[in-house]
Amino acid sequence: MSPSHRPVAEKDIQIICGFPQSEDELFFLFPKADFPLAPSQLQDAIAQRSDSTVVELDGEVVAFANFYRWEVGGCCSIGNVIVSTAARGRGLGRYLIEQMIDLAFSKHKAAEVTVSCFNQNVAGLLLYPKLGFQPYAVEERKDKKGNRVALIHMRLLRNAT
Repeated sequence: MSPSHRPVAEKDIQIICGFPQSEDELFFLFPKADFPLAPSQLQDAIAQRSDSTVVELDGEVVAFANFYRWEVGGCCSIGNVIVSTAARGRGLGRYLIEQMIDLAFSKHKAAEVTVSCFNQNVAGLLLYPKLGFQPYAVEERKDKKGNRVALIHMRLLRNAT
């Protein structure tokens, strides 16, 4: 069966909270959250964001993302991206990001879409350039243990699609 996507529903919250399997995975998804991810933390993030979207495969929620910035005719920034452990390596991250790009360009008429990825997130760093994203800045951050990490900012311009 092929994947489908839809807006997040209340019934999805607990499922999504189970996706991050470690403090590091949660940091990639939601740097401000505490592990394990609590439904209230995720609900607060969803309330402050736009277009929270889930991907379903065979009737099960397997991926999630949203926009933490959305400007009509401006920039849409994708955040809170995660694919369940059981569904990784099956192209669902690609499908999810493609749907978010489409939402940004069709619904918000965005001029660009951005995504930011920590240097340890190899899967993300390998995926985003395949979808046309190009790095444009690197920001120094600290992880939960106080270690230096790099947050790589990437953009996809409307005319590049």
